[in-house]
Amino acid sequence: MKNRIHTHTLVPSLLLAISLVATSCASDDTAQDDMILAGDVALAESATDESLESEEVATSANGVSTSTDDDGATAIETETLASELDALPVSDLTQDEIDGLAFMREEEKLAGDVYVALYDQWGLDIFSNISEAESTHTAAVKTLLDRYNIDDPAAGLARGEFTNPEIQALYDNLVETGSQSVVDALLVGALIEDLDISDLQDRATQTPDIDLVYDNLERGSRNHMRAFIRQLEAQGVDYTPIYLSQDEFDEIVSTPTEQGSGHGGQGGGHGQGQGGRHGAGGTQADA
Repeated sequence: MKNRIHTHTLVPSLLLAISLVATSCASDDTAQDDMILAGDVALAESATDESLESEEVATSANGVSTSTDDDGATAIETETLASELDALPVSDLTQDEIDGLAFMREEEKLAGDVYVALYDQWGLDIFSNISEAESTHTAAVKTLLDRYNIDDPAAGLARGEFTNPEIQALYDNLVETGSQSVVDALLVGALIEDLDISDLQDRATQTPDIDLVYDNLERGSRNHMRAFIRQLEAQGVDYTPIYLSQDEFDEIVSTPTEQGSGHGGQGGGHGQGQGGRHGAGGTQADA
């Protein structure tokens, strides 16, 4: 099972990737500087406000119920999750599965914490809305940690604090990068979801309860990526995927926001919809 974070390598490569994406999308230095003006903040905020006019939709289709607003922020309904998990067997986990749960607990926390910091910086609703959804994602992983009596690496940690030193360095650098301009902040959001989807795919498992949660986390990340890409398009900026293949990325962003369950619902796993970990658009994990 692969780990995406490698000491002394991932953070520089992520920052370089963001730099390359931003450079390729700006026509010149002046255009890039103009993107941080207040008018562009208002443009991104307007796009978010329009998308939030629709009511939230809560659905369940043979799996975890989720609440998805029109902006794409996708939360996991914790009470329904608990009920679904109660119906599944407790398994004997491999060490890779145990390590994967601890890792994803902090990576989901990373996403939410970065988005809170970027909301504080720029005041865009997309960061506030998706950070709230991410809090339910990290809570879903915590439910599995508790179910298997696995130590929680995020226990007692404040926002922006992490046990894994590489995740800590990644958080620090992503917040610094996203604080440079609105466009950089949105690129950071797209990159986080790109990384998160890929890491969930790498940790794919046939263990039913982990598979259930990971499927729903991945669906949420696809929706969040769509949301950030829409915001970047409103700014006239393209995002080039770093971790997903171009075909997989294109399939995600060319299809509508997903509702319902990752198990049998639109866009879910097990080959039922686009982009799932076991579907045509996904990739199987490396064992």
